[in-house]
Amino acid sequence: MDFAQKIRVIEDFPKPGISFKDITSLLKNGETYHKAIDALVDKVLPWKPELILGPEARGFLLGAPLAYALGVGFVPVRKQGKLPGETVSETYELEYGTDTLEVHAADLHAGQRIAIVDDLLATGGTMLATARLAEKIGAEVVGMSFLIELSELGGREKLKKYPVFSLVQY
Repeated sequence: MDFAQKIRVIEDFPKPGISFKDITSLLKNGETYHKAIDALVDKVLPWKPELILGPEARGFLLGAPLAYALGVGFVPVRKQGKLPGETVSETYELEYGTDTLEVHAADLHAGQRIAIVDDLLATGGTMLATARLAEKIGAEVVGMSFLIELSELGGREKLKKYPVFSLVQY
């Protein structure tokens, strides 16, 4: 299936010059959403993950059903201050400032095989921070999977130490 045909592109959003990739058009179609998750399963299954990590918020939309299909657990990675228990955090650089991601410290353990799943790979900053969270606890990041990759932004290069897969490249 050509998943790119199912993704709506909105020009000049959220500001002029940006070509926004809206996955809502893919998610709202049950058959297409199902096929996208199945395609991710085919690529992630050989990595033999024990757990899927998905960063807030669209990583939840792909990570949770992928974990379900693989028969493994799902752990959300949240923005700072959203989790009630003891957390591990990672601060990373954005274009204008910094951001911090957190995960419950008790949700991962040393030696655990982790796959990270998100909707979009752009510059790779969020994914690298998510991987560092897992690695701080001693987990092994076995791969990263995305619905969309914006190739011209070079995120894959930042993640070169990990296997990376994307269904659609722009």
